Amino acid sequence: MRGPHNIIRLIRTGATLERTGAMKVILDALDAGPVLRVTFRTLVWPFQWLGYKGDVTMPPATRALTALGPAYIKFGQVLSTRPDVVGGELAEQLKVLQDKLPPFAMDVARDEVARELGAPVEDLFSDFSEPVAAASLAQVHKATVASTGEAVAVKVLRPGIEKAFRRDIDAFFFAARTIELLSPASRRLRPMDVIEHFDGVVRGELDLRLESSAAAEFAANTEQDAGFQVPEVVWHLSARRVMTLGWAEGLSAADVEGIDAAGHDRRALASRVLQLFLQQALRDGFFHGDMHQGNLKIAANGDIIAYDFGIMGRIDEYTRRVYAEILFGFIRKDYKRVAEVHFEAGYVPADKDVDEFARALRAVGEPIFGMDASAISMARLLSYLFEVTEKFGMETRTELILLQRTMVVVEGVSRTLDPHMNLWQDARPVVENYIKESIGPKALARDLFRTARVLSRFGPRLPQMAEAALIRTTNPAPTPPPKKILPRLGWASLGAALAMVGSWSLGLF
Repeated sequence: MRGPHNIIRLIRTGATLERTGAMKVILDALDAGPVLRVTFRTLVWPFQWLGYKGDVTMPPATRALTALGPAYIKFGQVLSTRPDVVGGELAEQLKVLQDKLPPFAMDVARDEVARELGAPVEDLFSDFSEPVAAASLAQVHKATVASTGEAVAVKVLRPGIEKAFRRDIDAFFFAARTIELLSPASRRLRPMDVIEHFDGVVRGELDLRLESSAAAEFAANTEQDAGFQVPEVVWHLSARRVMTLGWAEGLSAADVEGIDAAGHDRRALASRVLQLFLQQALRDGFFHGDMHQGNLKIAANGDIIAYDFGIMGRIDEYTRRVYAEILFGFIRKDYKRVAEVHFEAGYVPADKDVDEFARALRAVGEPIFGMDASAISMARLLSYLFEVTEKFGMETRTELILLQRTMVVVEGVSRTLDPHMNLWQDARPVVENYIKESIGPKALARDLFRTARVLSRFGPRLPQMAEAALIRTTNPAPTPPPKKILPRLGWASLGAALAMVGSWSLGLF
């Protein structure tokens, strides 16, 4: 329920951050000014007693987000990939949220597997290990299939996770609605739509049947992608709250020292992570939407292994072309074309000046080129980009939320592997190839052929459709009679009278 009772939840959020010491850590990491610091800490300080204590053995930020619940943990996972935004110390603390959270009891996991798969664990698996990874929504056990001897990963949802997430999402909806009411300027960012999108994504993550389907589709799409692997789904051992995949053996993408010790080229891996993501998003319109280090492994042969397919993104072909043209324009420093694409796609209101918007975009893009990535302050760039979008009245594009968010996460993963990588240089070959295949003459011919095929399908009906359109043009529909207001006023008066009578009988007057 998205009522005012969520005020207590939001107050408790601030109180928990203050009680655990996370408020100071976060404000320091974001380099908040003195006014913001004093305002935040003054507001929440009297309510510290309402905050959760959390696990005192954890660092402050991790302790606070873990205590607050799964939605907050998800947010922390994204921040853990952006040391350039939140600082290296805080990012290092938050990495624990990716796959090293406290697991739930072994007997609970075994009972859940037996209930979902309809047979005791001993009958299904000859070996079923203690949890090897535990994240915000589920934990993973390594097991051996009794009938085949195959090594598999068994993912089991946390008990009661659906209810816990629903509570967090309700609080987020209430906060978004409050922000829209109190700050009309924020409505262009469509906070309610953003939370609605996030809610839909996570709902899908809480049904492992959908995740199994996404994993199978993703594996089929990427089968020919060199240096990339997706574990195979074991369908007869998967259900709504349990999913079984082939076991993926490798080093965590976060284990930089281990990757170096294994002799892998981190620079090549960083470039491949970014290029694979762009290739899959632009080519297929279907991409892994949660590509943080905890969901990537490096195999012994150097292949990148992706897993955890609960959050997947999908974008249509038109949006992919728009996004590619924007990226391509930035790569070529053609800011006028980038601005024009924004106007053509309707991302910027038509009454704004395209040349002025192009100048603003140049101020965003130019600092990136010719600089070592480690010298770029992504926090400052994001801050300025936000100012630009606000100035020109750009609304949040809900269809691009997950794509943009994943782009940020993937860049963070790549820069962890290679702090000196440059986003635009590594993106260029993938985007150029997509432009060549999808926006050039070949693409035009392909689009015309598709159009002709659709028209041929409706060919026998085209004369009737044209005739009906002409008839509607020459014989407009009659103007509907004006609505009578008196009957409405009568019903309204009757309702008011009944309410007065009811109130009088209850002694309210």
